[in-house]
Formats: sequence, structure tokens, C-alpha cells
Amino acid sequence: MKEIINKLKEYKNQSGYTKWLMRYSLPYMPQIILMLVINVICSAISAELSIVSKNIIDSATDGNFVLRAIIIYLILTLVSLGLSAAISVISIVLDEKFSFGIRKNLYQKIIESTWGDIKKYHTGDMMTRMTTDAGNISNGIIYTIPNIIRLVIELFIMFGILYYYEPSLAIMSLVIAPIAAVICFVLGRKLKKLQVKVLESEAAYRSFLQESVSNLLIVKAFGNEESSINKLVDLREERFYWVRKKANMGIISSSTMSLSFQIAYIVAFTLGALKVAEGSITYGTMALFLTMVGRIQSPIIQLAENVPKIVSIIASTGRVMELQNIKKENYEKSDIKEENIGVSVNNLTFGYSEQETVLEDISLGIEPGEFVAIVGESGIGKTTLVRLMMSFLEGQKGDVTFFNKEGQTKLANAAARSFISYVPQGNTLFSGTIRENILMGNENASEAEIEEALKMAAAYEFVQELPKGADTVIGEKGYGISEGQAQRIAIARAIVKKAPFLILDEATSSLDAKTELEVLEGIKKLNPKPTCLLITHRKTVLDYCDREIKIEHKQIL
Repeated sequence: MKEIINKLKEYKNQSGYTKWLMRYSLPYMPQIILMLVINVICSAISAELSIVSKNIIDSATDGNFVLRAIIIYLILTLVSLGLSAAISVISIVLDEKFSFGIRKNLYQKIIESTWGDIKKYHTGDMMTRMTTDAGNISNGIIYTIPNIIRLVIELFIMFGILYYYEPSLAIMSLVIAPIAAVICFVLGRKLKKLQVKVLESEAAYRSFLQESVSNLLIVKAFGNEESSINKLVDLREERFYWVRKKANMGIISSSTMSLSFQIAYIVAFTLGALKVAEGSITYGTMALFLTMVGRIQSPIIQLAENVPKIVSIIASTGRVMELQNIKKENYEKSDIKEENIGVSVNNLTFGYSEQETVLEDISLGIEPGEFVAIVGESGIGKTTLVRLMMSFLEGQKGDVTFFNKEGQTKLANAAARSFISYVPQGNTLFSGTIRENILMGNENASEAEIEEALKMAAAYEFVQELPKGADTVIGEKGYGISEGQAQRIAIARAIVKKAPFLILDEATSSLDAKTELEVLEGIKKLNPKPTCLLITHRKTVLDYCDREIKIEHKQIL
């Protein structure tokens, strides 16, 4: 019973994959159909060339030399080459557009989905889905599926021509088809499981590379160079194991099929030779027969060889659809006046798992214009509270509501970030210029606004001393400047947004006491004055705050 349920579930999944592929391929269908038509024309030309070859051989056997037939043969060959070149150009361009379309679609989905759901996937795994899986799907839609359709049409054309000239030989040439069908069926089921394992091992391999390179400083600091290399080798061996297993199965099946076709070809060749000896067919018909047997068997072999590619398409489609099925963020456009914003947290409960909560039934209020500190031990839930306010996470119970002095309210959702500026923990700078990093806070900021933000963040002087000022290029995560300088750039990025609600999550942890006070004084001078929520461990900072909120034992004190 369980086996039947699993098969029904698998069938339902396959049907869903097919519908998704059809829906996604629709915009590219005219180009795909054009390629298919050209391919069918090429197959028809190939069949016509075989018939022309037969006529030339028969004429030569009778002592005639047919110049007209040779010219036709040459013209058809040139046309076929021209069409093949056209298909190559169209397919390359279409493949690039199609694969980019999938990557863009996935990237957009990741950007617009709930942060908490996306973080369940490793970055390396998501990159594999956006590159390898997207490539498998694109290659399948642009090359594999049209090629399969062409092969089926070609099979019927070649069989029809051969049947017209010699029915018994045509039937003999197809004797291997049932064997090929059985091999394809058995192979397809096993290969899908192996292909998923190959993709999963690639994701693990890529995830480790991405993570270890990103945290290279930690690897070096703890002397883990050798163990990291060994782990990479282990992951490579794991990947090789599944790749070899998949390859071995493919080789065994293709070898079995090739042997079967060779036997069928020998039998058909012997039968044809006997008919020539009897005088029941001409030498030209025999040449046509030998050509057509190859042309009939070749599509069947290629159809079998395309089974692993179909499996790759299905496996990759499932992995891409898994990301696309992630819930989109709740985005309800802000309908309150975005000035003098406060926040009310009401009976909020949250846990990263259902078994264990981080915050339990907490409530608090921050009035517009207040400068409030949230304190508590590390890991107590301070950053989690901020993420709930910004709708990066969703509470299991309760709600977060923003309000202004005019009494307008707005439940927290992704749209509420339009009136929030945020400086998260750690180094969050991008590679590029300092100016580009600041403009992420406000793409339309003027030069004067950028300068003002740098001054408020106590960053103006050191930026001016850099070789190209704000146009100085920094590396990934701010490489080229200090951690303290990177934090001040991140604060300037938040200030330039001029949002009425500012959140600083340990945003001054890398600054010395003097610079930290300069930054806080700069924020206090902002006009209009924003509501400021500050997560900190430093007692000196509390002097700048109107009040202090403490999280302890999952509660607000």
C-alpha cells in the first residue's frame, strides 16, 4: 500500500513538474517551435539525400551517370549545413535567455520571500539551484526535448521510406525497439534517484567551498587549513561516488542497448544480402536499406541516451520549484503618515522551533522620538525582537504595530521597512565604492546628503583621507578599511535614508568610546528626530537613552 501511495505521489509530482515547465516555456515557445521546424526540415533533407544516393547507385549500376542527381545532392547538403548553423545560433542565444530567466526568477523569489524561510537553505545550495539546476532545465527545454521530438519524427520518416521500398527489412530494423523501451523505463526510475544524490552532493561541495572561503580568517586563526582541505577531499569523494554510480548505470544500459542494436543490424544486413543475391532488391535499395537501418536505430539509441537528461530536467525542476514554493513576504503598502513613528509589541511569542521559544508573551511600547536601549545577555533574544519588528521573522502569537502621533497604525509587514533604517550586527558592506554602499540607503541622495550622513556617523574625516574619498573601492565585507570604519559607513548608510525609525543592533561595538559618543551625539542631532532603538552591551551608551528595556528569561523587564 505504501508503495502505491509513493508511486501516486511521484506521478503527481511529475505532472506538476511538467505543468511548471510548460508554463515557464510559454514565452519562448515561438523560438523553440522554429528550431523544431528547422530540425524536422533537416531530417527530411537527410532522408531525401538517402533516396538520391540510392538513385545515383542504381543509375551507376546500369552504366548511367546522372549529373543532375549529384547536383541535387550537393545543393541539399549545403542547405542542410546552412540550417544547422542557423539552429546553433538560435539555440545558443535562446539557452542564455532561458537560463537567465530562471535565475532571475529564483533570485527575485529569494529576495521577496520571508527571510526566516530562506535562511533554512545554505547559500551554496541556493547557488547550485540558481546555476546548475537552472542550466539543466534550460539545456533540457532548448536542446533535449526538441531533440527528442525531432528524433521521433525522424524515426517515422525513415521507417516510412524503408517500408515503402522493402516492408520486411523495415520491420526487421525495428525489432529492437521493445528492448529499448524496457531499458528506458527501468533506467529512468533509478537514474532520477541518483541524479538527486549528485545534485545534493554538488550543493554540499559548493556550500563548503563558499562558507570556508567566506570565513577564511577563522580557518587560518584556528589552524584548520589541513582539516579544511581534508574535508573538501571527503566531500569530493562523496560526490565522485554518486557521479560514478550514475555513470556506471548509464554505461551498462547504453552498452546493452548498443549490443542489441548491433545484433539486430547484423541480422538485417544478412537478410538484405540474401535478397540482393536472390535479385529481389537492387544494390541501390540495399545501400538505402543499410543507411535507413542506421537512421532508424540511431534515433532509438539517442532517445535512450536522452533518458538521463530527462531525469536531470525533472530532478532540477523539483529543486527549483521547492524554492519557488516558499511563502512570499506579506507586503501591505504603508497607509500611515511616515513621520514620528512609534511601535507597540503586544503579547508576542516566538521560537525558532515549536519545542523551544526565545520570547514568550512579551509586550512593550516605544513612543515617537524616544531613544530606547534594549539590553540583556547574549543570545537572550534582542536581535530576534528586532527581526520580528522588521518582519524578517513571523511571531507564533501576538503582533507588532507601528503608529504615529496622529493615531494612525500599521501592523508590521515588509512594507513597514520603508520608514525604518537598520544597522545590523557585524560587517555588512558590499564590494564596490564607499559611495555605492551609502547610496543603498537612499539611491537618490545628493552629494550634500551623503556628506552630512558621513559627518553624523563620524566617518567624514577618514573618508576624506582615503585616496579617492567616497569613491574609494573597498572589497567584500569592507576589505581595505577597519572594522570600526566599516561600522561607521553602515551607520551613514542608515542615516542617509532619513527614516523616522532607526534601529542600531550593536552598531557601535567596534568603535572606541570617544568615536562611539561622537556617533551617538550625531544621531541625537538628526532633524527631524527619529525614534531610535539601540541594542547594546555598553553601560556608557545608556546615558544617551531616555530609558532602558531589559530582556531576561524570555520576558521584558
